[in-house]
Amino acid sequence: MDFDKELDARGLNCPLPILRAKKALTDMASGQVLKIVATDPGSVKDFAAFSKQTGNPLLASEAADKDFIFFMKKR
Repeated sequence: MDFDKELDARGLNCPLPILRAKKALTDMASGQVLKIVATDPGSVKDFAAFSKQTGNPLLASEAADKDFIFFMKKR
């Protein structure tokens, strides 16, 4: 999937991946896509909830080895 910005949140535990994603999204234009790579298994639920709360659509999420990859679109 194409993306405009990438955030490496590997090694960070809740709530840091969400806080870093929130900060990254504020610097982006509407419609741009943020790719987030995290290692915290709790981030799967966290990013789903964050998407619902903020209205920024979670386009995709996948697990690859020990990484969890999310694609979020700025509303």
